[in-house]
Amino acid sequence: MMNSYADYVPVFKALSDETRLKIIDMLSCGEMCACDILEKFSISQSTLSYHMKILTESGLVNGVRDGAWMRYTLRSERIEEAIDFINYITHDKDDCICKQSSCKICTE
Repeated sequence: MMNSYADYVPVFKALSDETRLKIIDMLSCGEMCACDILEKFSISQSTLSYHMKILTESGLVNGVRDGAWMRYTLRSERIEEAIDFINYITHDKDDCICKQSSCKICTE
């Protein structure tokens, strides 16, 4: 297997919120300043910071300080890893968890 299941929990947690999904969609157009992202939502700056922290800690987004603001970009390599992981766990394979069962009925 590529990485452990636990390695992807932060990614899927980050993707489990509508606001964060919209932010990812916005960042698909390219680098954005937090002030531009904030303009699109009816949320406070602290709420945006909370969402961006989750996105950056998941590895989906990279943030760089630019004066008083942060500039954000998508980390396409991490997104590709998550896509590959979903493909891996949703397709049959020799080392599938289901094949590790000790139940004789299930393995016959």
